[in-house]
Amino acid sequence: MRIRPARRSDLPLLQDIERAAGEPFRTLGMPSVADDDPPSLELLDGYRAAGRAWVTTGPDDRPLGYLIADPVDGAAHIEQVSVHPSAARRGLGSALIDHAGSRAAHEGLTALTLTTFTHVPWNAPYYARLGFRALTESGLTDGLRKIRAEEAEHGLDRWPRVCMRRDVPHLTETVPPQ
Repeated sequence: MRIRPARRSDLPLLQDIERAAGEPFRTLGMPSVADDDPPSLELLDGYRAAGRAWVTTGPDDRPLGYLIADPVDGAAHIEQVSVHPSAARRGLGSALIDHAGSRAAHEGLTALTLTTFTHVPWNAPYYARLGFRALTESGLTDGLRKIRAEEAEHGLDRWPRVCMRRDVPHLTETVPPQ
């Protein structure tokens, strides 16, 4: 497994990963999540150009998973992390999240944040195992409130959702990750 910055040529593959990763939601009675369009090539290219899109690849350098993130209120907000189901349960998602945490620490950010479904096994319970904690309403920053409002407008609040946070250790000396 290798993690590297996403390349422009990877972007259509990231859309394919997103479509495939959405399919298991159908079995949970969440067909609109499964049918949701992946991020546009333009949006993904914006993340790539900003240096906030990473992929994990197999031996052939073909992406098997990806993560995109935004700076939000002093934290790196994981906008999306997806792994192709054929590569699931190999630690690819957690490796991408750890990579994002290293990048956040290098950039002087304090935490990783994300929003997720509370009752989907590969969502909130998974992130809790990776050290994320659920935030209460009083723990939300203005940026996270805005993200949640946008998600609600998109219809994601039909199922219980939560904001989660994992603190990033302060690094006094580090080599910047890719």
